[in-house]
Amino acid sequence: MQAMIPFPDISPEIFTISLGGFEFALRWYAMAYIVGILIAWRITVRAVETPRLWNASGAPMNKVQVEDFLTWAILGVIVGGRLGFVLFYQPGYYLSNPQDILKVWQGGMAFHGGMLGVVIAGWIYCARHNLPKLSVADVVVLGVPVGLLLGRIANFTNAELWGRATDLPWGVAFPGFDAQNCGQLAGVCARHPSQLYEAFLEGAVLLAVLLWLAWRKDALKTPGRITGTFFAGYGFARFLVEFVRQPDLQFISDGNPLGLALQLNGYGLTMGQILSLPMILGGLWLMRRAATVRA
Repeated sequence: MQAMIPFPDISPEIFTISLGGFEFALRWYAMAYIVGILIAWRITVRAVETPRLWNASGAPMNKVQVEDFLTWAILGVIVGGRLGFVLFYQPGYYLSNPQDILKVWQGGMAFHGGMLGVVIAGWIYCARHNLPKLSVADVVVLGVPVGLLLGRIANFTNAELWGRATDLPWGVAFPGFDAQNCGQLAGVCARHPSQLYEAFLEGAVLLAVLLWLAWRKDALKTPGRITGTFFAGYGFARFLVEFVRQPDLQFISDGNPLGLALQLNGYGLTMGQILSLPMILGGLWLMRRAATVRA
């Protein structure tokens, strides 16, 4: 009998309140966003208020500006994340059902789109307030891995975005027909807990690296070094996990059981890997540029 871990009995809702015939629920995913944003905000404020982390010119923004930019960042995450999902993962469906684009409560957010949304929002904000863009990006991305860590854990508690079928002893038997539909005739299907792999690599490990660079290696004194490390680190971690992450159903077919968005002779890349490649290349370029400037 295959060894596996049964999915814990966790409700996707923390609590539900009924008012006037309507039910309002606080879900783990929403809580992850809220707590992640608050912790990221505190990390950013702590960084701009620590003079030794910066050159003689000081931090690129003050506490008030950090709090002001927070609104821009939240808007960028929501709009960019939703549009990214619509354009990258299900363009055909939303082209036929445009009224569903605004139904964010039904799920469907893409990290790459959310990141692009924050980049655009940050670019506009810095241009409006004449702030150094790379230094602002460095301090803003310091806390992003916290949100990734909590968000991926929330994905796990929601029993969504699970991995491919596996016979490894830590495979998890996620509930639901789609999770249990592994193409086998009988028995329980265990899958990689890819959400937890991502929480560890994109969240915990990347956070530790960025904080170590900022507080121990004076990385904030070299504009672009932290941002480049974040982009390359996230892209590389996501690229690796995609090998064991189950792709979205619209990419899977009889001739493409691995759900590759780009394939040739049975080999190829998933959509997540395709979107991660520009982050890896851009991150490495920024890291190289920062090293050249510092030298």
